[in-house]
Amino acid sequence: MEGILTGPEAATNNPYIAAPLRFFDMCPVSDGGACIILATKDVAMKLKKPMIRLAGIGQATDTHCVHEREDPTDLLAVRGAAKQSFKMANVKPSDVNVAELHDAFTILEIAESEEVGFFKKGEGHIALEKGYTQLGGKLPINPSGGLKAKGHPVGATGVGQAHEIVTQLRGDAGERQVKNARVGFTCNFGGFGNNVVALTFVKEK
Repeated sequence: MEGILTGPEAATNNPYIAAPLRFFDMCPVSDGGACIILATKDVAMKLKKPMIRLAGIGQATDTHCVHEREDPTDLLAVRGAAKQSFKMANVKPSDVNVAELHDAFTILEIAESEEVGFFKKGEGHIALEKGYTQLGGKLPINPSGGLKAKGHPVGATGVGQAHEIVTQLRGDAGERQVKNARVGFTCNFGGFGNNVVALTFVKEK
């Protein structure tokens, strides 16, 4: 958008796009690629690295058009996918140590943190304001910077999230490392929340 500034000036030149969201509440759509190499336990053990198990997978869909939903603020596919993933992994939301949530818009990270069960409905923004979700907080969310920081290479976004969680659980995240992380979670949000995939990863002892 012409005339948009970055740096300190951005605080005063950050126009509304769709109130309450402003220009810098939107992630940039970018190009990029990512891949995951899955291996059997026997092969993984030979790598002599901390073994990270994809313990839970969940996928759910919802009505495509938001205006046709009974309550447009309910992200039922997020809720359903997360529930499936946690059940398969035999963990609870409270067991998660680090998460990557799809934040194409600032408000999505907050909404998803509630729908997956990290916080009660309406309390996600409070957790954010209190620092619970920052690096060093009770539950760091998007220590990678999320889509707001690294861009949104649409087809590669979900795999990028998985890569970040594996990196965190292995202890290879450097300055953004979450301490003692054993359980990680990702939520990849498609369309208007009408197709969602959730993954739960567990570090093997």
